[in-house]
Amino acid sequence: MSREPVAGRLLIASATLQDPNFARSVVLIGMHGPDGALGLVLNRPSTSTVAEAVPQLAGLVDEDEPLYVGGPVRSSSIVVLCEFTDPEAAGMLVLGRIGLPAADLDLDRLAETTSRLRIFAGYSGWGESQLDGELEQGDWIEQDALPDDVFCHAPEELWSATLARKGGRYALIARMPLDPSVN
Repeated sequence: MSREPVAGRLLIASATLQDPNFARSVVLIGMHGPDGALGLVLNRPSTSTVAEAVPQLAGLVDEDEPLYVGGPVRSSSIVVLCEFTDPEAAGMLVLGRIGLPAADLDLDRLAETTSRLRIFAGYSGWGESQLDGELEQGDWIEQDALPDDVFCHAPEELWSATLARKGGRYALIARMPLDPSVN
């Protein structure tokens, strides 16, 4: 059975998803189709700053901005997610004016045409029908994405905040401690 694509939406890891790459993660899906899906984990800042890890991009963000871990696929690749003031500079838009820069966009033009940026190492990827299966199993909870989710200032709170915003039983799950046995 084919599902509606979830590109431009958030996937919130269910409380039972134990894969250490995705436990309590919030993923923005950039592409989703019959051949698979790609996304970025929004709430995994690394211990390295962008300036330390990718010095050539340091001028695009605050000096203490962490490099985010976008997922376990190609962890040495760098992905820049931007909110564009000029969408013509985007190579692909995912959510409103948020997307990836065009491949040939130089750093000066990138700085001129964006209002916010977040820099990731690696990304999340699913093969053909893999994400559809995980959604059907209940590994992920779909939620509409907001621009402030993408550029949140408290990534450690994003999982709980997006679940609480969904309401109902999800608001209860949002308050669940990481280890329920300590409750």
